[in-house]
Amino acid sequence: MTNHKTKTGRTLTDGDLDAIADDVESDSYDVEVLKARRRGRPAMGSGPAEVVPVRIDPELKAAIEERAEANHTTTSEIIREALRRFLEVA
Repeated sequence: MTNHKTKTGRTLTDGDLDAIADDVESDSYDVEVLKARRRGRPAMGSGPAEVVPVRIDPELKAAIEERAEANHTTTSEIIREALRRFLEVA
């Protein structure tokens, strides 16, 4: 028996694989709908987002990380929000 695992690490049993095969064979999957699904990160604005490397001193980095943790968000979101407020853009 071959081990098949999901992305999350769950091991699929032969029963799981049979159930998946039955679903696929029953025509319950609309291939066009599946192809139309967007993959990847959601859009952030009017076009593709761009990575901009920036050097940050250790104290500022620590402050950003502290705020992100307190706000239950990411450091990237804290930086984006700070730039939006500073530049007064949406």
